Amino acid sequence: MKRLMLFLPLLVALVVGVVLFAGIGKDPTKLESALVGKPVPAFSLKDLKTPSRTLDEKLFRGEITLLNVWGTWCPSCRDEHDDLMWLAREKKVAIIGLNYKDSRDDALVWLDKLGDPYRSIIYDPKGTLGFDLGVYGAPETFVIDASGVVRYRHVGVVNGEVWEQVLLPVINEARENG
Repeated sequence: MKRLMLFLPLLVALVVGVVLFAGIGKDPTKLESALVGKPVPAFSLKDLKTPSRTLDEKLFRGEITLLNVWGTWCPSCRDEHDDLMWLAREKKVAIIGLNYKDSRDDALVWLDKLGDPYRSIIYDPKGTLGFDLGVYGAPETFVIDASGVVRYRHVGVVNGEVWEQVLLPVINEARENG
């Protein structure tokens, strides 16, 4: 038993070392998503601006959209907001917002102050849709094709570089294959 007690710290250190080593060099913005290639999960949640309106997965049918997960509590969401405004205004990108684990009042003040790049905003105060999407936090952005199928998941801020190098090629591929 004493021998086991001597080797236990070494064993624990070895396991921790293997876990840490496995993550070195991996890009955290390229988290795999089990939903890629699958339809947006079924949901029924209220519209942020019009609580009497219920939104569901049919929202993603008909055109390629970006689903942007955001919250007023998220500093990185603030960083990307101007870029989302630019995408919606200048590039005519259809963006659906998922207001994630947030206060409706705070979100409405945020949009009034900073502008609203979203065609619709799903209000997800408990994070139920976020959970079904596998969201780790915010911001996260999904490319969803015109059939409502998730084509890509981006973790982190969307900016001009991410748009040009990552999201636009995925969208173009979805257009070609759609």
